[in-house]
Amino acid sequence: MNERNSIIGKIDWTIVLIYLALVMIGWFSIFSARYNEAHPSIFDMSQVYGKQLVWIGISLLIGFIVLLIDAKFFNAFSLWIYIAVLFSLFAVLVYGKATKGATAWIEFGPIKFQPSEFAKMATALAVAGYLDRLDVDLQKRKDQLVAIALVLIPMALVLLQNDTGSAIVFVSFIFVFYREGLPGTGWVMIAGVVAIILFVFTLIWSQKIMYIILGSLFILTLTYYLLNKKKGLLTMVAVFAFMFAFVFSVDYAFNKVLQDHQQNRILVLLGQLDDPKGVGYNVHQSKIAIGSGGLTGKGFLQGTQTKYDFVPEQHTDFIFCTVGEEGGFLGTSIVVLLYIVLLVKIIFMAERQRSTFSRVYGYGIAGILFVHVAINIGMTIGLVPVIGIPLPFLSYGGSSMLAFTIMLAIFVKQDAYRLNIL
Repeated sequence: MNERNSIIGKIDWTIVLIYLALVMIGWFSIFSARYNEAHPSIFDMSQVYGKQLVWIGISLLIGFIVLLIDAKFFNAFSLWIYIAVLFSLFAVLVYGKATKGATAWIEFGPIKFQPSEFAKMATALAVAGYLDRLDVDLQKRKDQLVAIALVLIPMALVLLQNDTGSAIVFVSFIFVFYREGLPGTGWVMIAGVVAIILFVFTLIWSQKIMYIILGSLFILTLTYYLLNKKKGLLTMVAVFAFMFAFVFSVDYAFNKVLQDHQQNRILVLLGQLDDPKGVGYNVHQSKIAIGSGGLTGKGFLQGTQTKYDFVPEQHTDFIFCTVGEEGGFLGTSIVVLLYIVLLVKIIFMAERQRSTFSRVYGYGIAGILFVHVAINIGMTIGLVPVIGIPLPFLSYGGSSMLAFTIMLAIFVKQDAYRLNIL
């Protein structure tokens, strides 16, 4: 017990306070978004804000239990936790309940459980546990394939559930591999950015125009290489060949791979489709709500967009627009600043770890949180397509709250234990 007390005393309380601040902001925002005059108490368990309080309490209790567990447990059982979550993802495909187009939930009586939320944490543990092995080196092809497979397997299972938003979050592990020295990850990230740019402009300008632009750039670049006798000519040709092939595939991917509602959301984002009463309704109303908040907001429970339920899913995926309308620019700035400080704090804490497991796991959860925050806030203000992922610690949902709390608690425990590692 003395050893446990000493570990608790070594906890970095700054990160805990940021977590608690975000949770409280989220709870009050949910109360405001779903306020019912017939049930005015924020503790009313018949309402979603009362239910969220229950999940907050459960999450705090389990998070505290995590802090009491031996830090070495998570490394020792990381693979088993990962396997257990994979089985739960398989179970969703067989027994899952479809909700809003995605088969991502398992029901236990009145409780709905979403394994994909826990799959992100389990993957971070598995990747950290694998890279912590003495004989693992990301310079070796076999080790590279295993590390990447650990990410792709749950990602594929989540995609099969038609939960594209959660699947995209697994891309965040590219930051982990980049930090740990996986060759070529820098070029992969650059290629990803180029692919996004090509995809966007192909949809806006059409394939023919993109062929003309790429063809002109290729001729100019080829002329420069030949006149100046530069090395790397074959690499340059291969890069342009990839870009031509990618532009050619955009039409097929957009029309054959993406579903209709996903296509429409992208077209609305790019300004190619104006549908404020249809597929673009959520984002249109969300931007109105955030913009109407002005500098200081309309005040708690005073948001008209919020009060009259103009924004669908406002207590879940679109909770940020409640903060924007009632808290204004100052309120949203505080929330964004809290997330930035949390992410920077996690990265600094990851760098001071004495074990590879703790460092890799820290970067893993930092990447997961960053992608969640960037995409969720981005979609509420119309910068990215609506793909339906929660805002960590703010959005309503038991699985999300519990998974993010456990995820963060494990890292806080690892950090508290770091001084015990020689």
